[in-house]
Amino acid sequence: MQIENQFDVAAPPDRVFAFLLDVNQVVHCMPGAELGEVMDPETFKGRVKIKVGPITVAYNGTARISEKDETARRAVLSAEGRETTGPGSARATATMSVAESDGGSTVTLLTDYTVAGRVANFGRGVMEDVSRRLVSQMADCIKAHLEAPEAEASEAAHPGAELAPEAGGGGAAASRPAPAVAPPQAAKPVNALSLFFSVLWDRIKRLFGGGRSA
Repeated sequence: MQIENQFDVAAPPDRVFAFLLDVNQVVHCMPGAELGEVMDPETFKGRVKIKVGPITVAYNGTARISEKDETARRAVLSAEGRETTGPGSARATATMSVAESDGGSTVTLLTDYTVAGRVANFGRGVMEDVSRRLVSQMADCIKAHLEAPEAEASEAAHPGAELAPEAGGGGAAASRPAPAVAPPQAAKPVNALSLFFSVLWDRIKRLFGGGRSA
């Protein structure tokens, strides 16, 4: 199943692209996500929780930046995970690109994924709408970081600068993000049930609205 999402950010494309590749920063903007361990600058482990009514489905998985083109501001993220308490699994490949637009940036996310287990029962239509809402929440968080004044945004984008290794002291080494991560914070699970009913209510309103105008 393939889903495309897009949003605008009032910040320079290079800064937006750098932020999106900084897992220590962007994980806090992903609803239900929790960073576990950074294996290296391009491979990391984590957990995603999805709450459906009284049931919480958690996936443990590994994600890797499989392709990266800084000149074109394009990257491909491959991830796969399994339910911690069930037979379900998920696999996804997300292609992310950042383009300049109207003095700011347009972020495009093209996600190709396969889901097996309880979450798969939602169906394509609902999952597309839920995906848009989740990306909207993530976009709001990213904007809050990057649309702040330049000085604040720069500080937010490099919160661990003083934690970089002192050995070597070279400018090139200092510019690379250290493969260390702060202690993981518990993530709130995505309440998929509330999102589902929100989607359902929108569709009911459109249905009855169309019927009355006919």
